[in-house]
Amino acid sequence: MQLSVIILNYNVRHFLEQCVLSVQKATQNFNAEIIVVDNNSPDDSCQMMKERFPEVILIENKENSGFPKGNNIGVKIARGEYICILNPDTVVGEDTFEKVLAFAKKQENLGIVGCKLIDGTGNFLPESKRGVPTPFVAFTKICSLYKIFPSIKSFGKYYASHLTENQTGKVEILVGAFMVMKKETYEEVGGFDEDCFMYSDDIDLSYMVLKTGKQNYYFHETTVIHYKGESTVKDGTYMKRFQEAMNFFYKKHFRTSFFFSLFMKIGIVFFSFIKMFQGKKASRSIPEKFVFCSNDSVLKEKLQNTLKKNIEFHNLENQKALFSQTFSSRNITELILDQNQLSFKECISILETQKSKHTTFKILPGNSNFIIGSNSSNDRGEVVQF
Repeated sequence: MQLSVIILNYNVRHFLEQCVLSVQKATQNFNAEIIVVDNNSPDDSCQMMKERFPEVILIENKENSGFPKGNNIGVKIARGEYICILNPDTVVGEDTFEKVLAFAKKQENLGIVGCKLIDGTGNFLPESKRGVPTPFVAFTKICSLYKIFPSIKSFGKYYASHLTENQTGKVEILVGAFMVMKKETYEEVGGFDEDCFMYSDDIDLSYMVLKTGKQNYYFHETTVIHYKGESTVKDGTYMKRFQEAMNFFYKKHFRTSFFFSLFMKIGIVFFSFIKMFQGKKASRSIPEKFVFCSNDSVLKEKLQNTLKKNIEFHNLENQKALFSQTFSSRNITELILDQNQLSFKECISILETQKSKHTTFKILPGNSNFIIGSNSSNDRGEVVQF
């Protein structure tokens, strides 16, 4: 078997449904398996999986065992030569895995491969590629020196600025939302460290792989949506766990002095405060106009009745005219993309190429009764059932 895709889920049933649907379409042309590990979700995630995706391997944990342990459980039973650690709040294109695996097989001494991630508004997520957060790198991030002095390479290491978002190359740290590697590599470093509950686990795994002498890569030739705000509410608990995670990483990998520890405590508090503030402030764009990109008039009427809004109807042949009309307007327009008639790759491309401060996006996954999306990388997103 070529690939095992491990999706760890907690309480994001609709995002999981869309994610699994996209993964199924992306793995239909080669030998692969999908493993969903559910961390005791209180919603009906497991019931949905059994009803809609009975062929997918489902592991139902009886407790929320955390990100590292949950993924380790899934990888343990994986049969693929390669594994993909994938968040449930992601959407992959139909050719994502074919492209990534083709790239991976060409590399010598391969570690982990990550890809280009965008949020629900189509904007690039800079954490798609990062450097090891050493004290100096953390300092440049905290003080935003990489923004103030973008031409100074040493200030841009946190987000691996030696590469643009559209350049493939070696990086140090990749994000746990999408990681592809050989199963034997994962096992060689012991998988995710279960002493770390979450938030520094992907940094730790990336760094552990680097320490074996292997190379990690950022691969820009495929784009994946990562709604980002879905799996975690950024509240007081988030701050506490984020502090614990950063403490865990530095204590594990760096020798510390008094001044180093003091500096890192200040940095951790600053990081945690900013992230919690972002989560609470999550600004939402409120659409004033709705456009359904589809040829299905029946679905259009159902959406209109549910949203209680007038929805304009544009068939797929008129997309160019639609985008030209949409982006010339100052009103916020929500594009509802019918995945019954558009591929996931086409939906992702529309988000990426048509992004605008005046545009929001929702996807209607194939054979589903809901639309789904997020208007901010810090927002929990929105699901509307009809």
